[in-house]
Parts: sequence; structure tokens; C-alpha cells
Amino acid sequence: QVQLVESGGGLVQPGGSLRLSCAASGRTFSSYGTGWFRQAPGKEREFVAAISRSEIITRSEYYQDSVKGRFAISRDNAKNTVYLQMNSLKPEDTAVYYCAAGNFVTYTNYKQESAYDYWGQGTQVTVSS
Repeated sequence: QVQLVESGGGLVQPGGSLRLSCAASGRTFSSYGTGWFRQAPGKEREFVAAISRSEIITRSEYYQDSVKGRFAISRDNAKNTVYLQMNSLKPEDTAVYYCAAGNFVTYTNYKQESAYDYWGQGTQVTVSS
């Protein structure tokens, strides 16, 4: 079983940056595809970004259109950690951000919550002046 703990959220002004971290337990983190989702008040949880598992020869990164060019997902398998670098933040980015991992995440299902087996508790990101 994998346990995920997010950190790095907080209050930032529009145009600012935050770096979210997701620390995972276990020795097999590199075998999991990982993603970030977010949920704003009154809205459904939505896909933000995903990165393929390390065992895949050709790694791929995927992003929601609204964050392309602003957010970057990365992972450090040695530290069992996945990151979400968020730049040029906008008020509409305000949400609780969740880290997720799954052993069967593919290029066809990475946007679906059902593809992920493990979820963190979330970290609040607030973008406001």
C-alpha cells in the first residue's frame, strides 16, 4: 500500500509561484503513474497534471489545458516524491490540490480519478491579492 502526503500549499498573490510536493511511502513508487487533481469549492474534482510511471521507456507528461505553460509536474524516485511547480498563478487556480498514484495509469485513462488507487489528503492553494 502507498500513502501520499501533500505539502507546499499556501496563500500566494496572482502571478506568484508555489511548489507542491507529494511524498510517498513504499519502495515501488517508481512503478506508479502519478497525477495531481484539484477541487475548488462547489466544483467537481478535476485533473491537473500527470506523469507516467518510470518503468515506461518513453515518459510522458500531461496537463489540463488551463495550466499548460504554467505548471510542471516532475518526480524524484530516489526521494519517492512527485512535484507540481506552479507558476503565474491565477485566482481560478485556488483549490485543494490532491496527489494521486496508480499502478494502471495509461495514456488513455490519466484524466480519470478511477485510474488512481491512492490519494493524499490534499493541500490548500489560495491565489488572492
